[in-house]
Amino acid sequence: MKVLSQFSAKAAMDGDGVNIRRVADFVTTKFDPFLMIDEIKSDDEQDFIGGFPAHPHRGMETFTYIRKGGFEHRDQMGNVKAIRAGDVQWMSTGFGVVHSEMPLADAVDGLHGFQIWVNMPAKDKLRPAKYQDTAGSASVEATNNTGASLKALAGDWGFKDQPLISAAIQGLAGEAAIADLSLAPNTEATLDLSQHEFVALYLYQGDLSKGEDSPWSYHQGEFLVLDSQSVLKLKADERGAGMLLFAGKPIREKIVQMGPFVMNTQAEIQQAIRDYQEGRFGQIA
Repeated sequence: MKVLSQFSAKAAMDGDGVNIRRVADFVTTKFDPFLMIDEIKSDDEQDFIGGFPAHPHRGMETFTYIRKGGFEHRDQMGNVKAIRAGDVQWMSTGFGVVHSEMPLADAVDGLHGFQIWVNMPAKDKLRPAKYQDTAGSASVEATNNTGASLKALAGDWGFKDQPLISAAIQGLAGEAAIADLSLAPNTEATLDLSQHEFVALYLYQGDLSKGEDSPWSYHQGEFLVLDSQSVLKLKADERGAGMLLFAGKPIREKIVQMGPFVMNTQAEIQQAIRDYQEGRFGQIA
């Protein structure tokens, strides 16, 4: 594993007082085609009970993955869905989406989940919105002989020298692909992701070895941009490890971001604000 850049998630607050940890880059776009990774992880409902009341988006894609607990999603397209542990949800917002995400009343054991933002190319930023989720469907998963488990969330994934598995969610902007990799204590996993131009991981549990004969140096809450052409060899310590894997093709376009809008120029941002204020995004029924 060759690490090109290393970032640490920072404490932040969003929605109605929801405490999160965030890694984001809207300026240098070093995560291209990804823009932001938000993690919610708490057993105290006061950290997330306010949820995310109705709000808009334009020009980007949101990808939500729940590991524990859940949200109820509502949007102006008429979608009303409970997104629970193991589920993923993808919205390609295009011209505009108005949605809310509120904690499920029966999710009483805390919440652990992620929302990931993916940029959209300029040619697609005003197309009609798309929505898809995997609620009620079994996850697609592969295991290796050391105790590692790889769950395909979007795109195609596989351990080195094993067949690829395909997630139910396909077609993200920037050829983005996302997976959840769990390593049992003192186990390893090897992946060859050289078909992708961009590869990264976000470590949400445990530590990772920097390499043979090196100290344990990568820790929970760190986002690592990797050399996609180097074989990805991962090793967990006695506590095991869990991480999200990211792959994609950079879009390489200048972006301008203001709150929930991600466009290419300041004029487009101002137009997005006007369109939302004038009701052109629609309303949640």
